Amino acid sequence: MITVSLSYPLSDELLQQWGRPQVTAIGQFDGLHLGHASVIRKAVALAREQKVPVSVMTFHPHPKEVMKKGDYEGYLTPLADKQTILADMGVDVLYILSFNEQFSKVSPEDFITDVLLPLQIRTAVVGFDFRFGHRGAGHENTLRKLGGDLMSVYTVPPFELDGDKVSSSGIRRALQTGDLAHASRWLGRPYRIQGTVMDGEKRGRTIGFPTANLKLDDSYVIPVKGVYAVRALVGDHWINGVMNVGVKPTFHEGVLNPSFEVHLFDFNQQIYGESVLVELHHYIRPERKFSSVDELINQIGNDAQTAKKLLG
Repeated sequence: MITVSLSYPLSDELLQQWGRPQVTAIGQFDGLHLGHASVIRKAVALAREQKVPVSVMTFHPHPKEVMKKGDYEGYLTPLADKQTILADMGVDVLYILSFNEQFSKVSPEDFITDVLLPLQIRTAVVGFDFRFGHRGAGHENTLRKLGGDLMSVYTVPPFELDGDKVSSSGIRRALQTGDLAHASRWLGRPYRIQGTVMDGEKRGRTIGFPTANLKLDDSYVIPVKGVYAVRALVGDHWINGVMNVGVKPTFHEGVLNPSFEVHLFDFNQQIYGESVLVELHHYIRPERKFSSVDELINQIGNDAQTAKKLLG
């Protein structure tokens, strides 16, 4: 998959290089959950039928982040994660259109005539609730009307599980209440975070549970504070473990920013500076303050045993 950065207005040089008949799925696609996947799979299928490339057009940063509106609190799939997943789905080209205050004022009409049609998008594939242009004034019928004979539009219906529409906002709520089963089912995979192992307080080694202290690579949606059963990709190997997300109230007061500390089972290698991908499989318990270090050590041991059982 080739990634192409776009900024409005598109340059003639860029259009000469990338303007070609293609099928394009358009959307924010944060999370790339099962609903998003249904849109992208349809685009891939249509492109194969038409024997043209399939592309995805997304916007970065997230419009809610730029406009300071709504419930934006980080990404379910930061850009690097999104690129990896889309490549695995068979997408040929990923267009990342820079979203800024100037672009937020572009009308639906100008978006179509200045971006979509010059790129020679022959079929636009969108979700049923797709909105675009200034104040979200454009929708699927706007695409059809202004695309005319030059661009067809395919609208993918809602993707539902047990009668509920799968959505990014629903996944965010599930993560922030510890309902990992719900989040994983709607994502179609465990929720993942990635970070670099940094020097921490090294307290874990003194109490028998050494941990890898992660500095997250991007602005992820932070799950509820607590203890999780996890699987971590270290190098080429998946290792089971237990992770604490929180502020360590037994040792600190007044700390606001959570830390991410992973204890890997049967693992004693030095991995400072390495990147670690962590899958959150089960929420074990909320974070709490213990009356003594011995009580904390006993609880960590219980958490580790619980995680081992849950992870099989």
